[in-house]
Amino acid sequence: MKEFFGLAGYSDGEYHYLRDAQGAWGWEHLLFVSLLIATMVVLAVFVGRYYKDKSLERKNKPLIISAIAIDSFEIVKIVVLCIRCQDAMHWIYVLPLFLCSVQLIALPMCAFCHGRVREASLDFVMIFGILGAVFGTIGAAQNYNAFPVLSMDNVFSGITHTISGFASLYIIISGLTSMKKKNMPITLGILLGVSVIAYIVNHIIDYNYMFLMNHDGTPYSIFYNMVDGNVVLYPLIVVGLFVIYAVGEYFIVDKIRSRKAPTEK
Repeated sequence: MKEFFGLAGYSDGEYHYLRDAQGAWGWEHLLFVSLLIATMVVLAVFVGRYYKDKSLERKNKPLIISAIAIDSFEIVKIVVLCIRCQDAMHWIYVLPLFLCSVQLIALPMCAFCHGRVREASLDFVMIFGILGAVFGTIGAAQNYNAFPVLSMDNVFSGITHTISGFASLYIIISGLTSMKKKNMPITLGILLGVSVIAYIVNHIIDYNYMFLMNHDGTPYSIFYNMVDGNVVLYPLIVVGLFVIYAVGEYFIVDKIRSRKAPTEK
């Protein structure tokens, strides 16, 4: 267990793993994330179909469980990282300021809020949950180059990302989808607000929240290289892509709904 949590080895004032990382895109990485994604999809389909015809109150139960689970895993990870780094302030480097980790806030809002705030939160989780699950597992090359596959860093990260993906798929399958255009400003407000905060915090503590400063081995490298790492253009492109993706989702759902609606005579 010490090795799983990265507490088995100790040098230079920090705990670390004794095992070497297997590396990104190896069979260990691909097998592990494939199992996570498969489990996420199967659970979402099974649970979503089970609750599809249930009352709104009952439909909310899987979201409550998901919200508690995702925050619990993250809290344990933060505590262990502070112990591992021998730094009580290490939490400033694990704030929910990545697009994926905003779900730590959005999912509880889905489960416990009401009205338009809940609807916009459902939209946010639905739009970015699946995206985060894929990018945070299959696309998280930097994690699998840095840590062993079966380690707290990768296992907990994989679980929290696929909880987001599960919630996203569950919202769609169970019929909880909101995606009302009137709520789009709230959804985009959450996105842009987190982006601005992340950009400011990055400059204060010299970090890379939302990958706004550097691609860090992620697929954002395409755009980083495209503008040669320009400190203005690169973050604008990253945030712009998020906005385009979110707005596109709203219009696609609206288009599908308009086609399904009965034609007025």
